[in-house]
Amino acid sequence: MSRAQSRLSLISRHLDTRLPLKINTPYSAEREAARSKDSDISPRPPRRPPKKPPSSSRPPRDSKMSSSSTQAAHPTLLIPGPIEFDDAVLESMSHYSESHVSAPFISTFSSTLSLLRKLFQTTNPASQPFIVSGSGTLGWDMVSSNLLEQGDSVLVLHTGYFGDSFADCLRVYGANPIQLKARIGSRPSLSEVEQALQEKPYKMITITHVDTSTGVLSDVKALAELVHRVSPETLVVVDGVCSVGSEEIKFDEWGLDVVLTASQKGIGCPAGLSILMVSERGVKRFEERTSPPTSYYASWGNWLPIMKNYELKKPSYFATPSPQLIHALETSLRQILSFPLETRWEAHRTASSKVKHAINELGLKQLAENPEMQANGMTAFWLPDGITPGDVLPKLLEQGGVVLAGGLHKEIAGRYLRVGHMGISVTDPKRDDIEKVLKAIRKVFGEIMNNGTGGTGNENRKGGTGNGNGNDTLNDRMADGSTTGTSTSTSTTGGAMK
Repeated sequence: MSRAQSRLSLISRHLDTRLPLKINTPYSAEREAARSKDSDISPRPPRRPPKKPPSSSRPPRDSKMSSSSTQAAHPTLLIPGPIEFDDAVLESMSHYSESHVSAPFISTFSSTLSLLRKLFQTTNPASQPFIVSGSGTLGWDMVSSNLLEQGDSVLVLHTGYFGDSFADCLRVYGANPIQLKARIGSRPSLSEVEQALQEKPYKMITITHVDTSTGVLSDVKALAELVHRVSPETLVVVDGVCSVGSEEIKFDEWGLDVVLTASQKGIGCPAGLSILMVSERGVKRFEERTSPPTSYYASWGNWLPIMKNYELKKPSYFATPSPQLIHALETSLRQILSFPLETRWEAHRTASSKVKHAINELGLKQLAENPEMQANGMTAFWLPDGITPGDVLPKLLEQGGVVLAGGLHKEIAGRYLRVGHMGISVTDPKRDDIEKVLKAIRKVFGEIMNNGTGGTGNENRKGGTGNGNGNDTLNDRMADGSTTGTSTSTSTTGGAMK
């Protein structure tokens, strides 16, 4: 092959739209399903490009924002994160460049850490907040690499896609994650968790407070009480990526050891910050470990002194933070804490009730049918029979000016939708985001029902149990007195994730 041909071959590889490796995500599963569904259909002729709108027209947006918001016109984003951001938060991102060890910035970082203590409701000076550049997923790596050692057993309470993913992360760091699974739309019962804790010692239990893939809410308070009673040495770790800022969390009162989250959901700050609150006991467990942390960037050996010094307003350096994101986070936290937290929780409960009531009125069913298991910051609901996310998401955007999310759970990705209702979309009285999305949902799904193109979603609800068949299955257990169905304890050590 000549040099010219070799170069063309290299360029063509960049132009090839086929993925070189299969990606194991729910989005890829949905994409493959759509591809096979259309394989027998002849290609459609290319569409004519849409006519350009008159120069005076604007994209759909919240009319109540148009006269006061400084943001460019855009569809209203109502997915379970990222969410809509307040103007003041975005304006904080435009802060001029400054040294990350300058006194003004260190003062801002110190203030932000102190505000996090108030949001998590901890007054123990020995607990420690962390703010590190990264996504919420980095919190999993921090927990795994700092609090666990080779072979440690972890009980993972599975309520959706992110239970599988957390277990996968734990396994990468040498831990032995054992999942206690419930059927899709449910959660393991307290009696099942108690039985699992009595069968063997666990170094840690992980709880997904709200699983973004299913909208299932876990009862963290009750679970923490159970762990302290049955297995007091077990660390209580909460994945709060989709709950912090929209669900109540009382870090000290409930006896939690770690709550990890991210900036772009209920907290209402652009993505890019991994946020953790670690208890005094959690810090001591880290300090008492017998082997070095199994990560360099995520090591608390590197970050713990930095966070302590920042909070004391002492310049320190390990890795460069993002000053602009820290400014935005401080602004958002000040807004959140300018009102009593209970007022915020009530606003989210009210908005959630409106959305869920409207969905019920249309005859649609939620993945989480038990009201006690339904999150207040998001709703996941089954689509009518024969309808896919691709059939309705464009219509919701075109007719209602709102952006919703398709399914995320790999087993049922193409059979349901998710709507986020958190942050300023529910707390800012000048916005009508909730009314806007409900109007769009009623219009689009009303047309579907009237045209007879979809059923009630009962067929879509079949086929997903969420029960894994891993290498080391313990006992199938019936949930006691609830609609949790059957849960299964599954070791994810080795084999494919479920």
